[in-house]
Amino acid sequence: MIQKPLPDAPLVEIKDLVVAYDQEIILNDINFTIYKKDFIGLIGPNGGGKTTLLKVILGLIKPEHGTVRIKNESPHLGRRNIGYVPQIAEYDTDFPISVQDIVRMGRLSPKRLFKPYTTKDDSIVKERLEWLDIYKYKERALRELSGGQRQRVYIARALVTEPELLLLDEPTISVDLEARTQIFDLLYEINQRGVAILLVSHDLTAISSYVKTIGCLNRKLFYEGKKEITAEMLEASYSCPIDLIAHGLPHRVIAEHTGDPS
Repeated sequence: MIQKPLPDAPLVEIKDLVVAYDQEIILNDINFTIYKKDFIGLIGPNGGGKTTLLKVILGLIKPEHGTVRIKNESPHLGRRNIGYVPQIAEYDTDFPISVQDIVRMGRLSPKRLFKPYTTKDDSIVKERLEWLDIYKYKERALRELSGGQRQRVYIARALVTEPELLLLDEPTISVDLEARTQIFDLLYEINQRGVAILLVSHDLTAISSYVKTIGCLNRKLFYEGKKEITAEMLEASYSCPIDLIAHGLPHRVIAEHTGDPS
């Protein structure tokens, strides 16, 4: 008797999530699952709760209601499996620290704060710098790099934790078009290496070339585990009719829809 393979266990499982600030609902009735090969793009308006959702997954914000499990553990424990690149990374660019040292800081943990780096640490740092094509800049100061190169440093720093899931909050918001394309190319390669990715971005036209599935979030999450977004999903998320197609790309992002355009 041939047995069917068991489905992959989820990396992240969110059920009936509600988050509120000062009694105002920010996230409402969120149900969401991330698996190990996922590359998910998450879009939505400013203030819609995208960054809040990332912080809930990391255990930085406690929900009012619902459950969050990271590999069947609490976010506090499970976040060791997650790398995080925030929207704005704060570093003093005049501080005399090299790219290599910034990335290597990602190997630190509360249990290792006063322990020396190991040969394994150095090996992983070198590998991740090579993944992001910035090994040649390892001795440079951050101020000597372009915006796109700096963003690669921050991604490399998140990756040296050897995460199974990478969370990115608007990773291309402050870089030019060429650097943006290069970063998305690198994220695609990272996903191919076995790291799941949840990417928050306003740049639907760009991410639609790379992600496997797309969701819309505006306090409520509209996610069907597909790459195609319906007009209804966008209208529910942005509260106005939107017709957005990735022009020049070999696939449709928005499903065809009928109805009175007025």
